Amino acid sequence: MSAVKDGTLYLCATPIGNLEDITIRVLRVLKECDLIAAEDTRHTRKLLAHYDIHTPLTSYHAHNEQKKGEKLLEKLKQGQSVALVTDAGMPGISDPGLEIVQMALEQGVAVVPVPGATAGITALVISGLPCARFAFEGFLPANKKGRRRRLEKLAGEERTMVFYESPHRLIDTLEDMYKIMGDRPVAVAREITKKHEEVYRGNISGAIEYFKENTVKGEFTLVVSGSAAEEKENQWEDLPVADHVMQLMAAGMDKKQAIKKVARLRGLPKREVYSAVNMGNN
Repeated sequence: MSAVKDGTLYLCATPIGNLEDITIRVLRVLKECDLIAAEDTRHTRKLLAHYDIHTPLTSYHAHNEQKKGEKLLEKLKQGQSVALVTDAGMPGISDPGLEIVQMALEQGVAVVPVPGATAGITALVISGLPCARFAFEGFLPANKKGRRRRLEKLAGEERTMVFYESPHRLIDTLEDMYKIMGDRPVAVAREITKKHEEVYRGNISGAIEYFKENTVKGEFTLVVSGSAAEEKENQWEDLPVADHVMQLMAAGMDKKQAIKKVARLRGLPKREVYSAVNMGNN
């Protein structure tokens, strides 16, 4: 008897909003595969019904990745083909997918991408900000301390940055960005490709004001400008330390964060920068 040939794990991109944003290849794979593993079966059933697809469906989400991943791997080793989908976009991008991919690769099972729309790239290209080089950050930590710590590490990032954020944390995240990164350019995209698609373009301070006055609903993608201060050949080099801090504060950064950034840029102890600022104020 010949050995059973392993099946294939397909990573299929699903629409991020508009149901028409799906490729012909994804639809074919979803129809022809043996099983579809979905982040939320209720959500995916609507997509399958829209395209008259009747392939068996099973759940695969953040809370059952290990246990369900083992079962899916068994089916793959038995020669079945499995299509992995999330609620929107590409599996593994701020969504479940990495663990089953690693398990499949370790067992020598073929993993095949069937690409399509992703919210981060879609928001980036319509943001109006530089997109030749960018850093995808996904979701920031939900707690304030973790979020601020991550933003502090990103304050000097020169590339455009892309973030995902939930509606109930949007204002807090924007306010932390303002305090830590200053009032830099930003694009905030909401409900991309859907009926109520909206993109705010301006500075972080303006985004805070706008979304405090308007209903915050839907899925948000934030595209934030890189650090202009470091892109301009260190224009601060001839500035006194205290003036450098004042310059950052004038751009919207609070005193503590400005001192921390000046210390990092100049390679100085924070206490030395703090002393220089205090002497300048006397």
